[in-house]
Amino acid sequence: MNDTVSTDTDDEKSAVVSASGSALPPEEVERITADLIGALKTVYDPEIPVDIYELGLIYRVDLDDDRKVTIDMTLTAPGCPVAGEMPGWVENAARTVEGISDVEVHMVFDPPWGPDRMSEEAQVALNWW
Repeated sequence: MNDTVSTDTDDEKSAVVSASGSALPPEEVERITADLIGALKTVYDPEIPVDIYELGLIYRVDLDDDRKVTIDMTLTAPGCPVAGEMPGWVENAARTVEGISDVEVHMVFDPPWGPDRMSEEAQVALNWW
């Protein structure tokens, strides 16, 4: 069974960890989740001074029992000039987390990204409130 870290599209964005049925201890899932979010927050869209996590570009993160992480992410626009590079940046950041055995990043465009996916922090940073 997979543990999932995902972002909500409601007014507030929050990390959700589902550990039911996992062979990993809940405290290990929590540690990996916190470290992974921290790692993802080091990756920035070069055209926007906000990290990709706060921008809402990370749609889903699955952590399986073998500690493989699968990340579904998007871009602010399909024609983004770093579309070919950003998944590698995300993969490299995720690989820095202790305890992760492998990382796979998928680029998705459904649903399309919109400003409503940004956290309050990102909206304040960009004066979009």
